[in-house]
Amino acid sequence: MTTRRDFLKKATLATIGSVLAVSKAEALTKFTSPLFNINKEAKPGRLKMRFFPYELKLRHVFTVATYSRTTTPDVQVEITYEGVTGYGEASMPQYLGQTVESVSAFLRKVDLSQFSDPFQLDDILTYIDSLSPGDTAAKAAVDIALHDLVGKLLGAPWYKIWGLNKAKAPSTTFTIGIDTPEVVRQKTRECADKFNILKVKVGRDNDKEMINTIREVTGLPIAVDANQGWKDREQALDMIHWLKEKGVVMVEQPMARERKDDIAWITEHSPLPIFADEALQRLKDIKDVEGAYTGINIKLMKCTGMREAWKMLNYARARGMKVMVGCMTETSCAVSAAAQLAPAVDFADLDGNLLISNDRFRGMEVVKGKITLPDRPGIGVVLI
Repeated sequence: MTTRRDFLKKATLATIGSVLAVSKAEALTKFTSPLFNINKEAKPGRLKMRFFPYELKLRHVFTVATYSRTTTPDVQVEITYEGVTGYGEASMPQYLGQTVESVSAFLRKVDLSQFSDPFQLDDILTYIDSLSPGDTAAKAAVDIALHDLVGKLLGAPWYKIWGLNKAKAPSTTFTIGIDTPEVVRQKTRECADKFNILKVKVGRDNDKEMINTIREVTGLPIAVDANQGWKDREQALDMIHWLKEKGVVMVEQPMARERKDDIAWITEHSPLPIFADEALQRLKDIKDVEGAYTGINIKLMKCTGMREAWKMLNYARARGMKVMVGCMTETSCAVSAAAQLAPAVDFADLDGNLLISNDRFRGMEVVKGKITLPDRPGIGVVLI
């Protein structure tokens, strides 16, 4: 087993070295090329997958412009190869339209026995994607577990495999949902001395009350997410100008995604960058939002995982767009997977694990508000 692992590690690191030697411009044109392409004659191993439901319990009632919730359904995935286990998960907030039942049904269709080499990530994940046109969270669970497994076999975290400097990871926002002034003050007091930037859910008729209430407690920079809640583009633009005066630094999904022309008009006149969230899910969607938004918010549960997220980041950069990496309500497993991208983004909203009371993992940490990536291999998580 040791000889086999040494071979895989040396061969793959050699491949990475050749990839890093390619110019940026050339690399950006090769989104379909697999990161690893190792063929060998060694005795094949066996990939084994198991999964189980795991309900995430929120510390507070979480309210956005369109719904409220106290729990989030989740499915945990484990993929084992030669005694090494990679962890993944599928988190399913209401608006994704996926359930524990649909994710479990998808995962039961997955047959990894046809693959003997976990380093064939492109082949495996292309197969996973071919099993259905949707099921993005379920696909992300498998993707994250495979990336964790491969990173562990290599003995390296993914931010290093991608050639990133973890010191460049930004501060993460901490989200404050729509609530009464009293609860908003309480939540703000709890987090104001631990974070460097807040994220505030807006999109209802109490937006100014929300911001003014927070400003009674702290002067920290704020990112706002309207979750498609604003209805009139001129009123939205007026609100954005007012928000800028209140120390807001960016706006996410101001109007319904179908109103692309109105959003493009807002972006053209806005003093703040406008980011797409609900307006896109996957790589193919970027061309549809280009020109209407300043940047994109990449979420693993929407884009099928780390492989596609990395492609989206590089494509958006090549098109001159800003990039944000976000998350759902998740354990430290999926949040730490998304955090591997953090050193390459403009904004990060990776607080999903901090919103729950029953995390199974320890992974990415927030130290004085800043994303701090561990040096552990894979996605950097360990079971608690």
